[in-house]
Amino acid sequence: MEASLVIIPLVAMGASLLTFISGFGLGTLLLPVFAVFFPLEVAILLTAIVHLLNNLFKFGLLWKEVNWPVVLRYGIPGIVGAFLGARLMQLLGTRSPLFQGMLQPVDPLDITIAALMLIFGSIELSTRLSARSFPPSFLLPGGIISGFFGGLSGHQGALRSMFLLRVGLEKQAFLATGIVIACLVDLTRLPVYLASEELHQVKDQWPILLVSTVAAFAGAWFGKSLIPKVTLSIAQNLVGVLLIVIALLLSTGVI
Repeated sequence: MEASLVIIPLVAMGASLLTFISGFGLGTLLLPVFAVFFPLEVAILLTAIVHLLNNLFKFGLLWKEVNWPVVLRYGIPGIVGAFLGARLMQLLGTRSPLFQGMLQPVDPLDITIAALMLIFGSIELSTRLSARSFPPSFLLPGGIISGFFGGLSGHQGALRSMFLLRVGLEKQAFLATGIVIACLVDLTRLPVYLASEELHQVKDQWPILLVSTVAAFAGAWFGKSLIPKVTLSIAQNLVGVLLIVIALLLSTGVI
């Protein structure tokens, strides 16, 4: 059995569970692991598919708690940002390599995603940055900004939390509303990703997609019962370290 069929589903299950009790999202943890086994463009797409299916499942668990006015104010601008970010990802993926890395060439998309991982990894490791929030008046630009990064690399959970924390939502409403917004971003970026001929090779990866999605569903199911618990700072630190390590590997051409 391939290692990816074991490691990726286990990470998907753990990450899905942690999304209910921590400040980071499934994609934040799953993308670096996919990137170890697949080309970066394919890793982003595979992550997006699992992310969307898992969020649709979680929406079924929490749909009654969604705050729709916040979805309209934040999620609709996020669609615009997600489209722009996905188009940029598509364009960067077609550029020639910038230099020869340790094991393989490093292209503009590798550098861009590595930089974002360094930034968001630093946010996870910094108590001050991860606790940062913005007033409700920033919802519209916040939706565009987080949607853009969601479309570009899938890193949207941390930024979304910063803009939604001060809206006054209860815990479950905060989670449910964030799930709907994430679905809007995923539904926007996936068609753009799939427009690239290179990314059609994901059809051959249906076993890993199926197992990872089912594992994520299981994590979400168990995670729902843990909603009342506090954020796991240890897990956030582990995610931050993982993002930084993967960013270094990407930028040096190791993966």
